Amino acid sequence: MEYEFEGRTEEEAIEIAARELGIARDEFDVEIMESQRGGFLKKGKTRIRVQVRGAPAAPAPRKRPAERPDARNQASVRGDADAAPRTVANVEVDGAFERKLLDFVQTTVEKMGYTCKASILFREELKLGIRLDSDSAAILIGKKGKNLDALQLLANVYAGRLGREDLRVILDSENYRIRREEAIVKMAYEVAERVRSTRNSVLLEPMNPFERRIVHTTLNDIVDIETKSEGDGLYKQVRVMFRGRR
Repeated sequence: MEYEFEGRTEEEAIEIAARELGIARDEFDVEIMESQRGGFLKKGKTRIRVQVRGAPAAPAPRKRPAERPDARNQASVRGDADAAPRTVANVEVDGAFERKLLDFVQTTVEKMGYTCKASILFREELKLGIRLDSDSAAILIGKKGKNLDALQLLANVYAGRLGREDLRVILDSENYRIRREEAIVKMAYEVAERVRSTRNSVLLEPMNPFERRIVHTTLNDIVDIETKSEGDGLYKQVRVMFRGRR
């Protein structure tokens, strides 16, 4: 019998299959149906098809509906094992810390001469997302997100002053972070293919640490491609190089 399961990584999907079927790992075969890398603003996803070699010891679970593969899916790349579940819909303010942080962000924007509403976008372990809704969103984001990065830096400094140095605050507006991440992932794969074809390295545009990490993480599992950061300061460049198959 065949069943489909989904997890953030291949390993997690297999563990879910074994748990829900009530059988050991060596009692079924696995076929990878879909694999999407996780990012900083979205979870990875791996969908597998399981064929049981014998009758399952427990009632079969309800078959999960199949989803259309993402056009950006790379079968050779596994999901991010570090991705954590995220609360994303209608998140209420939780405690004085979050209220003070939201007030700080709104006040900072107002001192810049603009208005905005700051709300909790998502909450997960050691990460807190804040959404900025404003008629001046394009200005708050700035060219390549530099204004948003500056506001985010101030928010993280303030969070540290409130005693949460361990927390990473992420600011977003008009889904810029997600759109930017998707664009960077697409660009990284395209550059990797060009480097693989020409054997010549490519130096990407200057990026902030968040964006550079997306490139490094995206191309990390491609065996014949290597990346390294070059330059000084906050906005460094990533060089994509061919290293041959190991």
